[in-house]
Amino acid sequence: MTSAAIYGCAGHRLTEDERAFFAEARPWGFILFRRNIDTPEQVRALTDALRASIGDPEAPILIDQEGGRVQRMGPPHWPKYPPGNAYLKATDDPLAARELARLGARLMAHDLREVGINVDLLPVLDVPVPGAHDIVGDRAYGQDPQTVSLLGRAAAEGLLAGGVLPCIKHMPGHGRAFADSHEDLPTVHADFETLDGWDFAPFKAMSDMPWAMTAHIVFTAIDRKRPATQSKKAVKMMREHLGFSGLIMTDDLSMQALSGSLGERAHLSLKAGCDVVLHCNGDMAEMQAVAEATGKLKGRAKARAEAAMARIVRVPEPLDPVAAHARFFEAMGGRLDVAKGPDVGEAQA
Repeated sequence: MTSAAIYGCAGHRLTEDERAFFAEARPWGFILFRRNIDTPEQVRALTDALRASIGDPEAPILIDQEGGRVQRMGPPHWPKYPPGNAYLKATDDPLAARELARLGARLMAHDLREVGINVDLLPVLDVPVPGAHDIVGDRAYGQDPQTVSLLGRAAAEGLLAGGVLPCIKHMPGHGRAFADSHEDLPTVHADFETLDGWDFAPFKAMSDMPWAMTAHIVFTAIDRKRPATQSKKAVKMMREHLGFSGLIMTDDLSMQALSGSLGERAHLSLKAGCDVVLHCNGDMAEMQAVAEATGKLKGRAKARAEAAMARIVRVPEPLDPVAAHARFFEAMGGRLDVAKGPDVGEAQA
């Protein structure tokens, strides 16, 4: 029976130990990083092998393919894509920027689908505030909720049109964090009204999306003790106040924002109401610890998982990739190397 977990793997090919572990643990899906990427043929063979290991030819396989600092598949085999904030820099017209964001995501969906990847951890719906840590920075589509919602929806639509599921992140918002949750636990002290009008707004506007990733952040206006990922109060707020009815997945359990053993982190996240836990680094001992603490994917969580996967279109929107790439990169005016800010960890999302 399928477990409520998604795991990474160590390299370009599955080891025999990984095959045996996945066959026994039966994770719902997998996630890939740069360490797993070489050539298109190799990635396709790896995604086939991952699905074969659990006997599910349509299992979700995830990747962080945002563009800019966060692009796991890149040259020489795949194009370089711009970060989220580049679209409005390429044009003063928000509607033109929306079309560029949609086209960029549609092209990324084409790249991903060809190698067997069917979920992209995009769009980033975080809205930065002045002075916040730049772990979000240029990954954000804009500096206000309206712009982020506009371009975020365009990106999601581009992915869906290309047969790839979008995953909105980092719910309910990472833009106000003054620390990097990969390294430390951020605490946000803003009142609920402020959060609701700014940080939460894009997630409300896109509550119809099939999939969301949580933020490892304490919001004192919601729960003073636990990060959103492990807070029943926060997950309830996401469901009832933000109106999100899709699949809720944790951010990477191995990030330093969370404390306790890997098993404790998984248990607390699922107990809080997350549907699926994510473990990224491919470390076998850590994955075994998560597996021991993770139950089966069942009930409402299973229904939400199935509903999310049902959103994948079987026949993507028609696309001439050569012509579309040429049009996209000409419109972007060479704004592909403007990514600035700290690297987002190889094993983290």
